Amino acid sequence: MAITLRFGAADLLHCRFAVSPMLETLSAVRLLSPHEGVGPHRRWLDTLDTRGLDLRPIALLQPRRGYTPDFLSPPPVSPHARFQDELAAVAATDHDRVRAEVRRSLADTPGAAESSTGRLLLGDPAVVLQTLVSLVTQAWEVLIEPVWPHVRGLLDADVGFQTRRLAEGGLDRLFAELHPRLRWNNGVLTREYGDDEHRDLRGEGLALVPSAFKWDQVVVIVDPPWQPTVIYPARGLGTLWQPLSTDRHAALGRLIGRTRAALLFSLDEPTSTTTLAHRHALAAGTVSEHLSVLRDAGFVAGERHRHEIRYRRTPLGEAALG
Repeated sequence: MAITLRFGAADLLHCRFAVSPMLETLSAVRLLSPHEGVGPHRRWLDTLDTRGLDLRPIALLQPRRGYTPDFLSPPPVSPHARFQDELAAVAATDHDRVRAEVRRSLADTPGAAESSTGRLLLGDPAVVLQTLVSLVTQAWEVLIEPVWPHVRGLLDADVGFQTRRLAEGGLDRLFAELHPRLRWNNGVLTREYGDDEHRDLRGEGLALVPSAFKWDQVVVIVDPPWQPTVIYPARGLGTLWQPLSTDRHAALGRLIGRTRAALLFSLDEPTSTTTLAHRHALAAGTVSEHLSVLRDAGFVAGERHRHEIRYRRTPLGEAALG
């Protein structure tokens, strides 16, 4: 199963980068669920005070597998988008569209429409929209706004790096290492796993949107009103919440090396060498060398998963972090 996007000559002229504060906010809300893996964001989550913040309506409209209302996340228009502008676009949504998209989203989660939160979301669409706008604003102010300069710096750095690669070698160079789940061959971009869909772009081009909080997925969007879009984890994500937050963590860095300590922290779930390289903005060979040292020391172990080796912390590695 894969999604493929076939490029023509005109599409090469219509590729652009964009950033979406609204997308980051919604993705951060998803990470509050106990059923979600948080990956490199554990230290950020540990700093949050979400008492009094009830974001269940937004969470219910973001099924892990299924449809999230398009009106909640307008298509990003530039690398310099502002949250206030995107929020205004959400607030201006037609009420009939709100009703239709909420119903479609709730239908993808068994029992959602019958829950108390679901019944609230199926009420008067004008009231529902006002409620969602208020909740998204609260989520932005509590979760994202305090760290937005830091997050924005990471996203801007990714856009700058990828733009240079595009200028140096075209799409061949750009897509060679944009993300391990993406493959580029003979004018076709393929995202492995997930849905099965094939699209000829026919001059529409492609929007590329780096994300900090959608850290474990590559999302492909081809439905209007979006330009065909690929949302991908930003390069260097593993460094976002450094420096290491406690004296013991810093001491571990001095003991085994800062890079090895950072890699060890990243292994909250089994992860491949190529994914770690992208997350920490390192060469794959460098990551492989550090993992070999950690493995020989007994801190990590590798397990085959389909065509790749994924590394996890061993009990000794867990004890070292503790």
